[in-house]
Amino acid sequence: MSSKSEPWYVHAILYVIIIALVYVLIQVAIIGPTQVIEQEKYWRTESRARMLNLREAQILWKDRYGNYTDNLENLISFVKNDTAIANLKDQIDSLSGRSKYPFKPLISGPFDPDSLYWAPKSHSYYFLKVDTTVNFDTVVNRRGNIVRIDTLTEIGKRYLLEDPDGFGKIGDLTSDALINTPSWE
Repeated sequence: MSSKSEPWYVHAILYVIIIALVYVLIQVAIIGPTQVIEQEKYWRTESRARMLNLREAQILWKDRYGNYTDNLENLISFVKNDTAIANLKDQIDSLSGRSKYPFKPLISGPFDPDSLYWAPKSHSYYFLKVDTTVNFDTVVNRRGNIVRIDTLTEIGKRYLLEDPDGFGKIGDLTSDALINTPSWE
């Protein structure tokens, strides 16, 4: 009985298939997840840089108007067009020697106010909310009759800025202790 050997090209084809499968396995198991992790890290860092710049804009808005705003359009327009903010670029803090301009460069490049509208991952707008507090004051005459009820509404003592992709938030609507505090610090 003689055994017939297989032709050489069958082994060559099998070797090529094995090499191709090893390459695909390396791509799927090692390179792909690493790229995904790096992309997520970039999105998180970029989004947080944008949120910190929005926090600085909110602080400047409050210094100017006395309360925070929940209108992203007005806030970014304020950053782009207010002359006092533009003048901060040229001012230097006498104690630290640093610029008084509060906005930091982004991971993707220099600071651009138009980039503050949306999160880099999903291109969805950031969620920006302010609190509204209503206080009632009852005015009573000497006889104990109610004369009127005064209502005082305060808008914008606190704000909440949230990333739509879940990379964090700044501020809190219920606690004064968390005003301007990022969730990741």
